[in-house]
Amino acid sequence: MTTSATDPVSAESNTAPATERVVIFDTTLRDGEQSPGATMTHDEKLEIAELLDDMGVDIIEAGFPIASEGDFRAVSEIAKRSKDAVICGLARAQLPDIDRCWEAVKHAGRARIHTFIGTSPLHRAIPNLTRDEMAERIEQTVTHARNLCDDVQWSPMDATRTEWDYLCRVVEIAIKAGASTINIPDTVGYTEPRESADLIRRLIQTVPGADAVVFSTHCHNDLGMATANALAAVAGGARQIECTINGLGERAGNTALEEVVMALKVRSDVMPFHTGVDSRKIMHISRRVSTVSGFPVQFNKAIVGKNAFAHESGIHQDGMLKNAETFEIMRPEDVGLSGTSLPLGKHSGRAALRAKLRDLGVEVGDNQLKDIFVRFKDLADRKKEVFDDDILALVNTTADEEAQHLQLVNLKVICGTGGPATAELEMEVGGTDATATCQGDGPVDASFKAVRMLYPNKAHLSLYQVHAVTAGTDAQATVTVRLEEDGRIATGQSADTDTVVASVRAYIHALNRLLVRRGKTGSDVREISYKDA
Repeated sequence: MTTSATDPVSAESNTAPATERVVIFDTTLRDGEQSPGATMTHDEKLEIAELLDDMGVDIIEAGFPIASEGDFRAVSEIAKRSKDAVICGLARAQLPDIDRCWEAVKHAGRARIHTFIGTSPLHRAIPNLTRDEMAERIEQTVTHARNLCDDVQWSPMDATRTEWDYLCRVVEIAIKAGASTINIPDTVGYTEPRESADLIRRLIQTVPGADAVVFSTHCHNDLGMATANALAAVAGGARQIECTINGLGERAGNTALEEVVMALKVRSDVMPFHTGVDSRKIMHISRRVSTVSGFPVQFNKAIVGKNAFAHESGIHQDGMLKNAETFEIMRPEDVGLSGTSLPLGKHSGRAALRAKLRDLGVEVGDNQLKDIFVRFKDLADRKKEVFDDDILALVNTTADEEAQHLQLVNLKVICGTGGPATAELEMEVGGTDATATCQGDGPVDASFKAVRMLYPNKAHLSLYQVHAVTAGTDAQATVTVRLEEDGRIATGQSADTDTVVASVRAYIHALNRLLVRRGKTGSDVREISYKDA
């Protein structure tokens, strides 16, 4: 198939290598953020967008501008700051949505409007439209979007459960109305690889004008086949993959960016395609997305999991020592990891810590290094050995605990068998120290009650999760706390060798995020806490 004039990589098509180019469309900030509890702050969205741009993602779907004022501001600011990536906004098949989307993305050097409507029988019933009425709306809205923006993407939501004849009809309408990219979503993760490839192939062969546009694939992972379905769609003729970092997304998530990028890189012998993504930056952005979303990466997750390049079996270790290719099909360096080990302990200095951070793909400034080093020395005094994951937990905790309106000063917990636990908490609230003593059903319950006494709030605790960063009785615990208040969701995370301390810090972190989302300043924190209670 040919490449559209609006395709972000069309300019290099004459000089491309023997393998064909596949466009990477990242929707971490839109579909990924729709995961319950994964809402990111404004500054976090800007940070992730910058990392995506730097790593070579072709298109960044920055958000859903009409969804909220915050989403609009984030998409608009990302558009203004973008360097190389196309900045895309999502819009329903409604004129106000499309206008709002354009207002947000028009600041980008290269902008795209992505409009969609559900075309399957189940989804057509939601707006209660007949086939003809929906076809008319598609023509009207895509035409309107094209009049505003040269680059328009259109999606028939739930395409894989849409009748074949109707799918062909609406795709043809969208192409004639000016869409330059046709995205075929497997919205509910229903299809399988052979169907995925066949669907794209048949559309290209059947629909008039299909050879003049880019076909895209958007797969969900409900049956665990998102990556396989996306790669199969490429084999069928799709030249754009929609994906997210760590496979973040609604329900079971989306196609994982790191998986498709590395699959195309490692198996170019059977999949002759390439992307523009710098795979060496994968680990850094994976860890950052995990931190800001509050969604930990499973240990055995492909490419970015903690154990993806770990070998414990004696046979495996022996093979690795003789030849790394015995049990590794990728080099750790290719995804941003170091193949060497630098043990750290209480006698290590700043230079060794900085070198370890660089090995882990983390670059920090002098001031941040100073803060991390203080925490590192404190941890090293309490642990026999400091592992890579301990260092990363320190980095994330340091980065996320800056400029907080509520801060933990001191915590003392008394526990006994057969009776309640008592927590004595000292906390800084809006610049003023306050203390409280509470009893509860265990040390965490008592500590959380003390926090609520000093800072009364209506936030509901929807998630409390603890996992050990490393092994052993001196392991750091990373605690994730998710709070919900009046429709707002905030996630806090902290790590410490004391699980109760980590829990309180994570709880306070989440409360601080709720404060930001309320739009209140640090000067009125104390007033808010009692007035809103």
